Amino acid sequence: MNVAFPPLYSIIDTGLLTTSEPSFAERMAEAGVELLQYRNKRATPRQLFEISQSLFAALRSWSERNSKQVRFIVNDRPDIALLAGAGGVHVGQTDLPVEDARAIVGPDRWVGVSTHTLEQVRAADQTSADYIAFGPVFATATKENPDAIVGLDGLAAVRALTRKPLVAIGGITLDRAADTYRAGADSLAVARDLITAPDPAARLREFLRVAQSETSRRAAS
Repeated sequence: MNVAFPPLYSIIDTGLLTTSEPSFAERMAEAGVELLQYRNKRATPRQLFEISQSLFAALRSWSERNSKQVRFIVNDRPDIALLAGAGGVHVGQTDLPVEDARAIVGPDRWVGVSTHTLEQVRAADQTSADYIAFGPVFATATKENPDAIVGLDGLAAVRALTRKPLVAIGGITLDRAADTYRAGADSLAVARDLITAPDPAARLREFLRVAQSETSRRAAS
């Protein structure tokens, strides 16, 4: 596992929330998350910008109070990521290509890209992407038109194709976390299993304990 890359990637999916986006983000930060993405496929550009702005402000205030950093990523829109002050953008296969997104956000913000096939991973590896997300590893209900499930075997296969941080996406739950790390993931992108948990902060800490255990196991092997 790449210890420099956060092992857990919290996705704030507005459709699952029962509280405000900034409130949930602060709860995740308190629980120890270091990487957080805002995804809202149904928002207007203005709504996405205003909520992204409020998320960035909340996380910056939290970071200043606690002397810890949480990198905030905006989904799909590099222009809004730049304007809102976010730490990066995540693009999919139908969004702007990585290098065009990079031209907008600059060299210091992260650009991540979703992939679903070996060919897409190979192509992403040749770009300036800071990390590559691959999936869906398992069935997911957070996408209206999900791609074909790649499974743990698919994840293991693409691990050999890139040295960039590899983020597993799609249907990741706590009971699947250890196996997903062992298949080669550096980080797990989790939305539903965090947001809908009775205590999201407690669930996040459980994920981090699994991540720490897997990090120690890899170091010892």
